[in-house]
Amino acid sequence: MKRLLVLIFALVVAGGALPAAAASRVQPLEHAHAHNDYEHDRPLADALGHGFTSVEADVWLVDGELRVAHDLVDARPGRTLTSLYLEPLAERVRAHGGRVYPRWRESFQLLIDIKSDGPSAYQAVDAALREFRFMLTRWTGGREHDGAVEVVISGNRPRAEMLAQRTRFAGYDGRLGDLGTGTPATFMPLVSDNWANAFTWRGVGPMPAAERAKLQGIVAQAHAAGYRVRFWATPDTPGAAREAVWRELLAAGVDHINTDDLAGLRDFLLTHDPAERRAA
Repeated sequence: MKRLLVLIFALVVAGGALPAAAASRVQPLEHAHAHNDYEHDRPLADALGHGFTSVEADVWLVDGELRVAHDLVDARPGRTLTSLYLEPLAERVRAHGGRVYPRWRESFQLLIDIKSDGPSAYQAVDAALREFRFMLTRWTGGREHDGAVEVVISGNRPRAEMLAQRTRFAGYDGRLGDLGTGTPATFMPLVSDNWANAFTWRGVGPMPAAERAKLQGIVAQAHAAGYRVRFWATPDTPGAAREAVWRELLAAGVDHINTDDLAGLRDFLLTHDPAERRAA
């Protein structure tokens, strides 16, 4: 299975989109989230070639364009949310019978991290999303209608403006402080936070029992309310510490494991995630 995945990835790098037969053999990885996905050589395509089911794009509203970049100085004309993510995802959904991965029925997560002014940028994001409504999860009157792609807004999140919409094509990314507030999952499907805000352990030595219990409690509370869970700023340098943290995240049921190392997380999940081993 691993040799097949390596071959498929080589085809992606060499020739653009995956051939249909090869694409059908890429194994979707339920827990794999591509942090700052746009910094890879081939945004979105590299993540899809590795089976990732969640990607993150930072956006700046500049001269009417939603430009994708981590820093404003790097926000280049034409490198936009639509060109790098929405159009390729739409092409993929059309080609694969209404889903991002063939025969995988779950929604693919597109996490949009707004870096510039929240309300004005969100207005532009909302307008862009409506052009691709056919593939998106939408929320109308508090009810969720599943789509091939579920968009979640992070960063500068205009909560009031999002709450005021009768129909939305994006959910709200909460923080740990939002747990227990009664916010419905139909508004806040995801809760994300900085690992260092809640934990001191960085993967060296055993995880303290109190911190393991805290992590398990966070996940249990979030899942009981219908939220998924993600942490950013977890150790991401290859080595024992990173793997130790990933093991604890997986064991606790964290939904999205954050990484910049696509191949590293893919190999870890194929080796350590029982669900992925069964699928392989």
